[in-house]
Amino acid sequence: MENIIIEQALQVLQMGGILLYPTDTIWGLGCDATNAIAIEKIYSIKKRDAGKSMLILCLDMKQVKNYVVSFPKAAEELLYHAQCPTTIIYPQACNLPDILVANDGSIGIRIPDMEFCSQLLRRFGKPIVSTSANFSGMPSPTSYNDISPKLKEMVDYAVPNLPEFAGSATGSRILKVEAAGNITTIRN
Repeated sequence: MENIIIEQALQVLQMGGILLYPTDTIWGLGCDATNAIAIEKIYSIKKRDAGKSMLILCLDMKQVKNYVVSFPKAAEELLYHAQCPTTIIYPQACNLPDILVANDGSIGIRIPDMEFCSQLLRRFGKPIVSTSANFSGMPSPTSYNDISPKLKEMVDYAVPNLPEFAGSATGSRILKVEAAGNITTIRN
């Protein structure tokens, strides 16, 4: 069953569509992180201010390095020792549409520890946007059943709510790493 789901999700990503999908933290809305039009669709669905950046999921550190100008050694150490899902905000994004990058040029990236996401990222070959599956200003859903039915209707494909897709129901830890290696905790 999971292979069929990955195939359907992959087709939607390749066509510039929007996914409702599970991550290693909470359910998210996602799209091809290199497709500005698809990213605009997510902002529109969420009714989110375009000044608020979204994070991306990458398969591994090698893929992360394709989307940041520099990969501080401190970031590698943080990822190696992470005990929980960790999003790192890198100082200088590259190879991504401007709409996805924060006003200061940074980008938040997480390497998910979830087989579904890893397989999808491996097959897709590019990063995927990941933002909570809610309308802007509303609480993040703690389960698939908490996601607004209206939001579910607005995506091109909603991954089915299977038992193996139960995440942690909380967002990731967020750390900002400066080029010089300074680390700031944004959310613990």
